[in-house]
Amino acid sequence: MAHIGKRVVNGREGIDRTKLYSLDQAVTFIKERANAKFDETVEIAMNLGVDPRHADQMVRGVCNLPNGSGRTLRVAVFARGAKAEEAKAAGADIVGAEELVESVQKGEINFDRCIATPDMMGLVGRLGKVLGPRGLMPNPRVGTVTMDVTSAVAASKGGSVEFRVEKAGIVHAAVGKASFSAEKLSENIKAFVDSVAKAKPAGAKGTYIQRVALSSTMGPGVKIEPNTVIGG
Repeated sequence: MAHIGKRVVNGREGIDRTKLYSLDQAVTFIKERANAKFDETVEIAMNLGVDPRHADQMVRGVCNLPNGSGRTLRVAVFARGAKAEEAKAAGADIVGAEELVESVQKGEINFDRCIATPDMMGLVGRLGKVLGPRGLMPNPRVGTVTMDVTSAVAASKGGSVEFRVEKAGIVHAAVGKASFSAEKLSENIKAFVDSVAKAKPAGAKGTYIQRVALSSTMGPGVKIEPNTVIGG
């Protein structure tokens, strides 16, 4: 039997793991128990009533968190000429064309978000096997293949988070930091759940949002009553 550390035991104290809590209660629990020596990330996990093996049940999208994610993302932009200069002016960390493709092919991936102008996708498409598994491949559906690189860079820097359902029907994402106020965390969580709700695929049957849970980097998971976050 695995040993359960004192931190875990203390963190779980007072939380009924079989009970569903309101969003406000869950946020309070998470903030109270996020006592690591660093600012813990608050994450949400949602079990959806979909089977992503079917194309008409894939869930994917992007959410602009109203209060930001608390993270500083490194953004790369594949662009040439005037659009490359626009990307640099917007605050992109890495900008390039063929030379950037070559760097990525060598395994030099020094960024957290990737944007490309449409004319660059012929080149960027070669990087599918490298960027795809990392969830970094630019995609027009989430606004990362666009001519409006200024807005795309601003959104990435400002707290937009991409989401994509996993094989088990789970969507998860970082929705802020434990240092955020309860109000700001709640606003971010509701915004994220709303984005996932709006991304409901045509093939989804039955209850779409089945379970929702919150946790911090080092803290316990807290199950949430879905009705307290849906439509908030």
